[in-house]
Amino acid sequence: MRNSLQWIGFMSVAAAFSLISCGGNNAGPKAPPPPAVSVYTVQPGDATYYDLYPATATPLNQVDIKPQVSGNIVGIYFKDGQVVRKGQKLYEIDQQQYVAAVEQAKANVAVAKANLAKSQQDADRYEELSKQDAIAKQTLDHQVADLEANKRQVQAAEANVASVQTNLNYSSIYAPFNGTIGISQVKIGTGVYPQTLLNSVSTTDPMAVDIAIDQAEIPQFERYFEKGTKGSKDSTFTAVLPDGSIYPYLGQLYLLDRSIDPTTGTLKARITFPNPKDELKAGLTTNIRVKHQAGDTTLLIPFKAVVETLGEYFVFVTENGHAYQHKVVLGTRIGGNIVVKSGLKQGEQIVTEGVQKLRDSSAVNVGAPAPKGPAAK
Repeated sequence: MRNSLQWIGFMSVAAAFSLISCGGNNAGPKAPPPPAVSVYTVQPGDATYYDLYPATATPLNQVDIKPQVSGNIVGIYFKDGQVVRKGQKLYEIDQQQYVAAVEQAKANVAVAKANLAKSQQDADRYEELSKQDAIAKQTLDHQVADLEANKRQVQAAEANVASVQTNLNYSSIYAPFNGTIGISQVKIGTGVYPQTLLNSVSTTDPMAVDIAIDQAEIPQFERYFEKGTKGSKDSTFTAVLPDGSIYPYLGQLYLLDRSIDPTTGTLKARITFPNPKDELKAGLTTNIRVKHQAGDTTLLIPFKAVVETLGEYFVFVTENGHAYQHKVVLGTRIGGNIVVKSGLKQGEQIVTEGVQKLRDSSAVNVGAPAPKGPAAK
């Protein structure tokens, strides 16, 4: 009996202890404190650096040479790759049929003029007879109508001469401007027809190079364009050839395209380079270096603040104790810093230490701001 009472007492104490323990766990584990992060205040800095843009060389003027009449090629008057002058004869198409057509058209003009002369004589005679009331007025009216018809026939015959003469002229093909001609696509004896590609002629000096710039860069390039229109040339635009060497001549901004490509958000910019040695060939793939002077206002941030996700770049901007993810467009990397083209504003604070712990809208414990980085060159 005594043992039973002891057992009951022991169980009561254990149950009470269990209840106390359970009651203490109702609050659950405490949430971890927000991660501590270091921040950097975004500010403009002076930086001299180059942005690289993929580019393609293109002639300022290029024309495909195509015939406007049919026939066989009977003459080629140049060498492939030769420099040609405006008005220089390039090709000749067999002219026999066009010469014959011109001669026939001229003969038709002669016949029409003879008929006109006879009709004019008849009209003059009928006019005199009509004054004497020797013929019916209707007879005179008919003759006057015939005279007008013969005049129109002469005009039509002369217009036909001009038409067939034009075809004869088209059988000889000339260079439209000074430039370099390519490899002939036809040989002597080849039958051609309108729109057959014979060759291409293009200008080579100067040579244009096209790049695509982001729409956020348009104001900067407009300033370059205004500077270029004043005739000044500096080292703002240089070309990097495929072998990695720097092209020896400086470029100048020639034009900005009229509209932005809606699919890419870019604008075409055309830069011209002197090309006296024909080193820049049409279609050449190269890179254009655009120099940003120290006077340009540039946002530079520490590269370690950048997070890459699926080819896009983000930084975390702190506000009211939270870190928010902002997409940014980056430029050139300069040492430990990188240029920000868009996505950030001056004065915003971005996380530089502890980035790997964050998600969008994460609560953070902001430490002391990192010191402003030095100007980069």
